[in-house]
Amino acid sequence: MRFLKQSFLFGFFALLFSAQAQAQSSKYKLMLQMTNYDGENAYLVVSLINPNGEYEKTLAVMGDNKKWYKGLKEWFKAQNQKPEQLSAITGASVGAGDRSTTVLNIDDSVFDKGYKLRIESAVEHAKYHTEDAVIPLTQADFSKKVSGKGYVRTVKLNKL
Repeated sequence: MRFLKQSFLFGFFALLFSAQAQAQSSKYKLMLQMTNYDGENAYLVVSLINPNGEYEKTLAVMGDNKKWYKGLKEWFKAQNQKPEQLSAITGASVGAGDRSTTVLNIDDSVFDKGYKLRIESAVEHAKYHTEDAVIPLTQADFSKKVSGKGYVRTVKLNKL
């Protein structure tokens, strides 16, 4: 009986630790440089996009007034379908010409599987950009500087 109990406990903990090992994430520093646009501070959201091009998860929100979240149209639509707790990943909006650094937790298992980071941007009374910047999550390319298409001039991701 004691042997069965020990075997059960060993199997339980082995399963527990293997599940934790599979779900490990690492910290990455996301560095943004904004363009010198005219207008209010930009609201930005960094989302994990799956290989099918669909929203998967919010990694960071830059802009803390919920009133303006609806301006980030694709992300806001996803939040209405699959609401997330955002308080731990929300920070200040980013102004024209500013630099911003944000730490992201990214699951290690998404690299080299077709996932990407999408940065959406919106400025009050100005154009909205669904894909202001996109960073492919491949081991070979993720730390390269990426140019934005809207309010983001450049963005770079570095592992901490």
